[in-house]
Amino acid sequence: MKFIDQARISVRSGKGGHGAVHFRREKFVPRGGPDGGDGGAGGDVWVVASRRARSLYDYHHKRLHKAQDGRPGADKGSTGRSGEPTELVVPPGTQVFDDETGELLADLTTEGERIRVVKGGNGGWGNARFKSATRQAPDRANPGQPSEQRALRFELKLLADVALVGFPNAGKSTLIRAISASRAEVADYPFTTLVPNLGVVRHRDHTFTVADVPGLIAGAAEGAGLGHQFLRHIERCKALVYVLGVTDDVDPAEALQTLRAELSAFDADLATRPALVVLNKCDALGPDTAAFVDDLSGQIGERVWGISAVAKSGLTPLLDALLPLAGHAVTPPPNTEYDPLA
Repeated sequence: MKFIDQARISVRSGKGGHGAVHFRREKFVPRGGPDGGDGGAGGDVWVVASRRARSLYDYHHKRLHKAQDGRPGADKGSTGRSGEPTELVVPPGTQVFDDETGELLADLTTEGERIRVVKGGNGGWGNARFKSATRQAPDRANPGQPSEQRALRFELKLLADVALVGFPNAGKSTLIRAISASRAEVADYPFTTLVPNLGVVRHRDHTFTVADVPGLIAGAAEGAGLGHQFLRHIERCKALVYVLGVTDDVDPAEALQTLRAELSAFDADLATRPALVVLNKCDALGPDTAAFVDDLSGQIGERVWGISAVAKSGLTPLLDALLPLAGHAVTPPPNTEYDPLA
C-alpha cells in the first residue's frame, strides 16, 4: 500500500427526515386525531484514530464521504429511522484541519480518540406534535434539517520515540532493520527510502519505536529534496539519532553540522531535542575504527557511537544509551567500557 501522509476531503452529514402529516383512519374511529411521526435524525461524520490504519491512503482517491440521511416519519406516531453515522478511520498521530479556515480541529494521538466533524440534521416534527386544545387537526409538519458539509485536511505525523535522521545512503534503513523487525528497503544508492519507516525495538525487556526518516539534504527546511514532506515526522519524537556514514562523500563532522542546521531552521525546538550521534559503516575502517571515532568525537565535542549496521556490531551499547532517551528508566550495565565495534 502506498504511504500517504496528507489528504484533502469533503464530508457531508445526513439530512434529517421530514415529519409526517397523517390522521388516524380506523373503523369506528370517525374523528381520529393526528398521528404523523417525527423524521429520523441524519447521521454524523466522525474521524476516529485507530492502529488499523497505517496511512491516509484511503482518502487519497475518494474525496467525498457522506453519512446516511434520516428517514421520514410515518403514521401511528412512528419516528423515521435515523441515518447511520460515518466513521473515517485514520492512524494515530493524524491532525484534522478545517481546510477553508486552517483551524486545527483535533490532534488524534491515541487509539480510539475521535471527533465529530459534521453533525447530522435533526428530524422534522410530525403533525402529532402540533395538536393542541384549540387545534385538534393540525395539517402541518416540519421538514428535516439540512445536512452540514465541510472541507477537511488530514496531516499525519508519525508517533515514534526515536527518529533516525541523516543524509541519503547513510545506512538508516539498514540500521532500523538491524534493531527492529522493520523491512525497510535497503540498497546502495541515495534515496532508497522514499517514505518513513516505523520499527519496534525490543531491548532489555523494554520496547520503543524508531522512525527511519528519508534522507535529508542541504536546504531541506526550505523544501529541497524531500524536505517539507518528511521533516514533520520528526516533530513528535522524544529523541533523535544523527546517522553519519564513514563512506559518504561529505565529511561526517560537516554532515552533522548541516543536519542540525536544517532541523533548527525547520523547528528551533528540534535543535534542543535529546540526541545521539552515530557513525555507521565502521566496518570499512577496520583497525582504525577506534581512532577515527575518537577523533570525530573531539571535533564535534560530544560522544560518537561507532557501529556497523550491516554487520550488526556496536548495536548493544547504542541501544543501552537510547533506552533512557526513549523514556525508559534503566540501570546502566556494569561494564561501561566502550568498544566501538563490540
